[in-house]
Amino acid sequence: MGGDNAPEVVIEGIVLARDKLPQVDYLLYGNEQILKPLLDKHGTARKVCEIRHTDDVVSNDEKPGIALRSGRNSSMRLAINAVGQGEAAGVVSAGNTGALMAMAKFVLKTLPGIDRPAIASFFPTMRGESLMLDLGANVVCNSDNLVQFAVMGEVFARNVFHIKQPSIGILNIGSEELKGHDSVKQTFNILQNIDLPIRFHGFVEGDDIAKGTVDVIVTDGFTGNIALKTAEGTARMFGSFLKDALHSTPISMAGGLLAKPALNKLRMRLDPSRYNGAMFLGLNGICVKSHGGTDALGFSNALGVAAELVNDGLNDVIKEDLSHLDTEEPGANKTS
Repeated sequence: MGGDNAPEVVIEGIVLARDKLPQVDYLLYGNEQILKPLLDKHGTARKVCEIRHTDDVVSNDEKPGIALRSGRNSSMRLAINAVGQGEAAGVVSAGNTGALMAMAKFVLKTLPGIDRPAIASFFPTMRGESLMLDLGANVVCNSDNLVQFAVMGEVFARNVFHIKQPSIGILNIGSEELKGHDSVKQTFNILQNIDLPIRFHGFVEGDDIAKGTVDVIVTDGFTGNIALKTAEGTARMFGSFLKDALHSTPISMAGGLLAKPALNKLRMRLDPSRYNGAMFLGLNGICVKSHGGTDALGFSNALGVAAELVNDGLNDVIKEDLSHLDTEEPGANKTS
């Protein structure tokens, strides 16, 4: 029931996902009087969906602490409970991000060796795709948190991107070792000497994100969220400028028609819905956050992300790598 266009976009997303995810069934938590007529319009969705009725919904502006205390019967909480109780393999929501993180962390707990879960998502780059984490779950991070993010990101890139030895970079204000605050410097030292087969690149800057300099970019949630929103805003601005330019004169309109196949290819490459589905890595269960304003295609992609994480057994691999990790390296500072 969460998101700007819910629940219609959820049902339509399930319809679109049927061909790619024929093995997936869905538990829908929400108001049955609203959901049932929508399912009746889509026979393919009705066959794979079961409605679990609840009137309670977490609003988009509800504070996480209040949602955690008062939303025990909300659609969001009941969906997360289904994962915690083993009834569902994963949860996908387009609702309140803070509430989803708070509830998921409370119900599912974190994996052994993880202090804080991180929000991770894909970025289109000149070389393909990269993964960035954290994108907003943790405003302040110490070196232990960042090292854990690096391990989780490396496991993700290896198992989902199928990169044999993904490269890891720490987002910083410069590539030189002397730049940055204490937390990133300490993380740099730990990853240089870590007893895991991690291919550590070093520090990367903001322009390295689009270049695809590394496969995994590690940062705190404050910086990561600003980078994400900046990239989304830049993509929208570029699209608006291009549209205006192609409609400015009859000649440019004719050129736009000739270039339409190439422009459609570009639009698909930069379409945010293709990258919809941010993962809460570090939880003892699969939880995926869809953008609140997504369309049906975007929500279907978020469902695909969740299914892929389940099929790849990502959490088991993360647990295995973390079992070999000792973040008590020389120079690590728990209070930084």
